[in-house]
Amino acid sequence: MGERITALYAAPDGKIYDAPGIVALGRSGETWRDLTPEDLIPLPEGADLMFLPERRAVGRDRAGAFMSLPGQAVSAILPAGYTRIYLPAFQRKKRAAVLPLYGYTAVALYRNQLYAAAIRTDNDDFWNPKHYNTRGLKKRIQQTKAALPGNRLVEHLARCALAYHCCTAQNLFYHRWEAGLPASSVCNANCLGCISLQPAECCPSPQERIKFFPTAEEIAALGIYHLSSAPEAIVSFGQGCEGEPSLAADTVAESIRRIRAQTTAGQINMNSNAGYTMGIKKIVDAGLDSLRVSIISANSANYATYYRAQYTLDAVKASLRYALEKKVYVSLNLLYFPGFNDRADEAAAWCDFLRELPVQMIQVRNLNLDPDVFWGSVPHTNDKALGTRRFLRLLQDENPHLFIGSFSHYREK
Repeated sequence: MGERITALYAAPDGKIYDAPGIVALGRSGETWRDLTPEDLIPLPEGADLMFLPERRAVGRDRAGAFMSLPGQAVSAILPAGYTRIYLPAFQRKKRAAVLPLYGYTAVALYRNQLYAAAIRTDNDDFWNPKHYNTRGLKKRIQQTKAALPGNRLVEHLARCALAYHCCTAQNLFYHRWEAGLPASSVCNANCLGCISLQPAECCPSPQERIKFFPTAEEIAALGIYHLSSAPEAIVSFGQGCEGEPSLAADTVAESIRRIRAQTTAGQINMNSNAGYTMGIKKIVDAGLDSLRVSIISANSANYATYYRAQYTLDAVKASLRYALEKKVYVSLNLLYFPGFNDRADEAAAWCDFLRELPVQMIQVRNLNLDPDVFWGSVPHTNDKALGTRRFLRLLQDENPHLFIGSFSHYREK
């Protein structure tokens, strides 16, 4: 019995039960597939289990037929560093509410314990949940406020650290590793899965966007404070609580110049959609060390469907080309959805993209979005999915220099 991969469901009492004799399924695009041992890893430490309201759990019976289970579908929410292979399979009720913005992952009972359909794509212990939300956090926030009195960014990041448990915000107060430097309250894209601004008819954003434009003085003060003495220090523009930092290019560039006038330590990074090439050029020329660009597709039409932006993928390419020419370390933050990114047509487009723009790293991130909202929005093709492992292996084989992970890593100069 313990070797069977068994479906799970959530009962009305909130408890999770297994369905003996019913094979667990995963979803790739719109296709349901039996989960296999090769698809599964033990549920990682720090993962959460969630049931999916108004979505019936499903499985396959001994006769090979799909069947509904007597409860709601169950999903794993993985910690950073893990990439899902399959989404949870479920039957959605008509007019079901849109799911909150999480990266839903198939989960099952196997060998008498919980397993998730996922692979580990990074081993950086810096982002382990055990390092965050400690009892000493509030005291550290007060210490930072005392060191940087009157700085509006400190107040904003304190809220992010306590209310939203943002790790990069907390790192500022723990005075270590990668710390956030939000700079812009506006954006030039309208992403389906934006985590800081959603229309009222959708789902609540998990973070509140910054409501002011910090000054170069405020940004530089935090940057100098963190980079000058924190271990393996990185400061990053472009946080989940803001829009697009390159739209504040003059302020960001000036803050970088001020930081570098005081310290050469650490790394200055920017997370960006890279659609505003003029702004990217200003920031690169000011002394940016690394650039991480959010992207979901190397196909222009598919890219436009998700970002719904005021710019095109060609503008993103121009920004990447300039950054690479100026020796900036460039990563792609690949928003991953099983059955979409790993389609044959998407994979071919990625191979062409990476030949044209040989970035140094791809950071694979689970797309936090209701699966049906995403799949109902993107163009469909008849191309079959390669599977997550095969897709990532193809990118690696085609680009031996490429590092595939999940996080921005500190690099010795």
